[in-house]
Amino acid sequence: MDQFLKKNPTPNNLINNYKVLLEDETLLLIVDVQQKLINNIKDSKLLIFNIKKLIDTCNLLNVRIAITEQNPLKLGKTLESIEDNNEYPKFEKMEFSCSKNKNFLNYINEYNFKNIIVCGIESHICILQTSIDLLKKGLNILIPRDAIGSRNEIDNDTAFLRLILSGAVASTTESLICELCKTSNRKEFREVSRILKNSFSN
Repeated sequence: MDQFLKKNPTPNNLINNYKVLLEDETLLLIVDVQQKLINNIKDSKLLIFNIKKLIDTCNLLNVRIAITEQNPLKLGKTLESIEDNNEYPKFEKMEFSCSKNKNFLNYINEYNFKNIIVCGIESHICILQTSIDLLKKGLNILIPRDAIGSRNEIDNDTAFLRLILSGAVASTTESLICELCKTSNRKEFREVSRILKNSFSN
């Protein structure tokens, strides 16, 4: 897949890759990290670990965070470890794409977000459809490859490939954390460094 991407960059890929990620223009969108969905996700513990690193960084750097839930009456609420007693804006949905939720779109317009970091599950369904819809609206979509997941590896890999070819920006948790932080001179860097050094263990 990496060789294919190098040989076949699209204009949208190149344009989005040049955009600067500014904190006040950026939203971390956590998609459907619910108990009845997460149990069957490949490498779910690592996925949750990386999402929490993104959350901790965004809270530290005052980057806004929003959560979506797919049919929560049947699939349960967002994991408590993700919310961690924070009152993030939450958007319930039945459609796979978050962009079908008018309240969510109003929220994006209210804060004039230009960049959406999309993480959560499942890559080939809600992540994919949400991201493509938001790309159509002219938003810069960033996908941390190690913070999205599906039940099956082939679905996850294929969705990631399609997302990048559709114009989303490929990234990782650590890369996005450093892009948001930008410099070791800022007062928050010591805490950001601590977040980066926090290693995963099963």
